This record gives sequence, C-alpha cells and structure tokens, in this order.
Amino acid sequence: MAATNIPTTPHVFTAVVLRAFDQRRLGRWLLKAAAGLSLLYILTPLIFVTWLSFCREEIPSFPPHGYSLRWYAEIANNQQFIDGFLLSLQVGVIATAIGLAVGIPAALCIAHFRFAGRGFLNNLLLFPLVVPGVVLGTAFYVFHVQIEIATNGNVPILGSLAGLVNGHILLVIPWTVRLVTATLANFDRTLEEAAQNLGADRWTTFRRVTLPSILPGIVAAAMFGFVSSFSNLEISLFLVGPGRTTLPIAILQYLEWKIDPTIAAVSVLQMLVVGAALLITDRFVKLSRVV
Repeated sequence: MAATNIPTTPHVFTAVVLRAFDQRRLGRWLLKAAAGLSLLYILTPLIFVTWLSFCREEIPSFPPHGYSLRWYAEIANNQQFIDGFLLSLQVGVIATAIGLAVGIPAALCIAHFRFAGRGFLNNLLLFPLVVPGVVLGTAFYVFHVQIEIATNGNVPILGSLAGLVNGHILLVIPWTVRLVTATLANFDRTLEEAAQNLGADRWTTFRRVTLPSILPGIVAAAMFGFVSSFSNLEISLFLVGPGRTTLPIAILQYLEWKIDPTIAAVSVLQMLVVGAALLITDRFVKLSRVV
C-alpha cells in the first residue's frame, strides 16, 4: 500500500496547488467585478446628467433628436445663475480661509497635547459632519435671531453676508481638523525638538519644520472645505438674505418654475470646477497621503 501511494503524492500536491490558484484567481475576478459595478453605479448619474446637458430638445426623448450647446449658452443669459456662482465663490473662499485659521491650531492642539476633555473636544469639532444640514441651518437661524434681539438690532447679522459666512465656516472646520490631525499622526516630533535644540524658536520651528510636513493635509482640507461650502444648500437656505442667492439655491428656485437641460448644464460645470480643483490639488499635493 505504501508503494502504491508514492507515485500519486505529486499528483495530489499538484491538484491542491491548482485548486488554490483557481480560487485566488476567481477571488480576484470577483473583486474586480464588484469594484467595476460599484464604479458604474457611482458614475451612472454623472454620465446621464452630462448626456442630458447636450440634448437639443427641451424635453429629452430617446433616441435623442440631436445635440446642441444651447443650454450652456442659457447659463450666461441667466443673471441669477451668475450672481449665485459669484456669491458661492465669495462665501466659499472667505469661509475656507477663516476655517483654516481656526482649524489648524485646533488640530495642532489635539495632536500635540494631552489634556482632560481632549476626546470630547475632538468629537465636538467633528460634530458638524454628522449633524443634518437642516438642523445646523435652523440652529444658526435661531442663534442669529437671538443675537439681534439681545443687541436690540445693533448687530444686523440676520440675513447678512457675515451671517452666511459664519454658517459656512462650520463646514470647513471639521475637514481641517480631521485631515490635519491625520497628517500629524505620522509626523515625527523629534524633528521639532532637533530644530529647537539648534536655536530655532517655536514660530520658526512651525514655519520651517511643521508646516511643510502638514501642508498636504492643509491643502486637502482647503479643497474639501471649499467644495462643501460651495455646494451647500441646507444652511444657505436659512441664512441667505433678501436679494442674495447662492448657486445651489438658484438651481432650486429655477426648478420650481421650469425643468429643462439648463440645470444639467449647470451641474456639469459644477462637476468640472470640482474635478479641476481635485486634479490641480493632486498635482501639487498627493491626496492619497491624507485621504
């Protein structure tokens, strides 16, 4: 019996190896198929909106009767879209700058120091990411009303540009704290100690050592914070004043009275702006390092 089993042992081993290889190959194919289906699920709405923006007819049909750029020209003729874009751009830039100025020191404090309530402070700063936008907008509106009541109208913040920026800053701070803290997690603090041992003060150490190391997180936070502010609808609905409108609000108001591919064209331009920001940011700072 022992002599009979000897010749078959290599064949058994080969069969086991081939079976394991086939299972790994099947697993890779299944993983690639799942990733492809997920990507298709994500891209399908974007592809459909892009196709819709080039349809010639006002009410699209399939098969389409032709393609045109007329809906992109309609954007330039709609002053509400232009004013909304300019206001969204202005609010996004200001809110991003102030949010970075507040969020970077907060992230440095959380990453470098150990103190009572550190975890609570970190969760509190990230809270706006999990709270629904309608709740935040309502809270800000009530807060601004209470400020005007308490000051007898001497601080006209309700419906003002400052009040709108104030609400959008809350969208930038969580991104800044999260991404800068993630960057600092891999930062070697002995570099700061070495710089200070060589005579550098705290500001010089931060500017020459710490800042270049956390720059990818700062750039990524600025990009994500700006996109969150630029495309925000819920908070803006509660805080925007008379005679002002952001681009998301302008789109919503347009849809109340008319439905045509102009909205699809506006959406495509928004996607191009965000996509360009992502490509430019990744060109100078690899987002894969922090995201």
